[in-house]
Amino acid sequence: MSSTTRNPRDKQANRAEIPVDQVGHLVAMAARAPSVHNTQPWRFRVSARAVEVHADQSRKLAAEDPVGREMLISCGAAVFGLRLALRQLGRLPVVALLPDPFQPDLLAELSLGRRARVSAREWDLIAAVPHRHTHRGPFAAEPLPAGLLAGLQRDAAAEGATLVLLGAGSPHRTLKHLVLTAARWQRRNPIFQAEQQRWTRPAGSMSRDGIPAHALRAAPPHPDERLTMRDFDVHGQPGLLQAGGPPSAMTGVLITAGDAPIDWLRAGQALNRMLTHAASQWVFADINSQPMESPTLRARIRDQLALPGIPQLLLEFGRAHTAAATARRPVDELLIHA
Repeated sequence: MSSTTRNPRDKQANRAEIPVDQVGHLVAMAARAPSVHNTQPWRFRVSARAVEVHADQSRKLAAEDPVGREMLISCGAAVFGLRLALRQLGRLPVVALLPDPFQPDLLAELSLGRRARVSAREWDLIAAVPHRHTHRGPFAAEPLPAGLLAGLQRDAAAEGATLVLLGAGSPHRTLKHLVLTAARWQRRNPIFQAEQQRWTRPAGSMSRDGIPAHALRAAPPHPDERLTMRDFDVHGQPGLLQAGGPPSAMTGVLITAGDAPIDWLRAGQALNRMLTHAASQWVFADINSQPMESPTLRARIRDQLALPGIPQLLLEFGRAHTAAATARRPVDELLIHA
């Protein structure tokens, strides 16, 4: 998807105006982005010629994400969703990441650049946004579409990141062991458990954030199934998602060259671009951040897999025929009013 990066000092005088009647749609589409535990840690300020994306520090995970890395990855995903929404207006989005060093929570500023026809590929992405979701259930025993994985790697590269794919064998076994180590470490930590419980919703909950019961497993997964998944305690109640047997899936590691806020925002944009592309072909991903929440395990993943960069997220892609997207907060809650 095309966009233009601008210098934060550039003026907005020559930018097109943001249509007032499109503000709700733009924010709602950006807010369909994936976020850790569905915390939705973003807010938006809309002016006549720009839309700003801000981090919502009140939604940062204090135990799992003390430096805000996962929060910024989530917000970077929202930046991509906003870029896609702006493309619907027939113009190229002009993007400035971290435009003001004196406002660290101002993560991006987007405006409307020159006119450009929306491509068929972009329309496919736009159509996939409503049903894109993190998939925690079993994948269908079907092969992935031909050429999709190479396309996802191109998506990551276009956003300044890299998707490293791991086939069966020693690398995958090594990764599975490290993920299991992370799961055990977090299960023994009451602070982590309390934070996960805070963002887990029981069956029947009307909450518009957090992980709903329909997205959580009703039973432990098959011992040979995928990587170890995060063990949410649904307030002592079972989840509603059925477990399954060994899937047909591909594991990948999303990496960046650096490990600074700008890299986290790039990783988030790459993540949402890949997930939306995959969803356009009814392929979804389980996103695993557990081992990345331990600096020690994160370093071990990089070293033991000989990754050419900094690991940010683990993903498992597979076929599914569901559209159980999680709820989102209403647009008015997300707007920063002047």
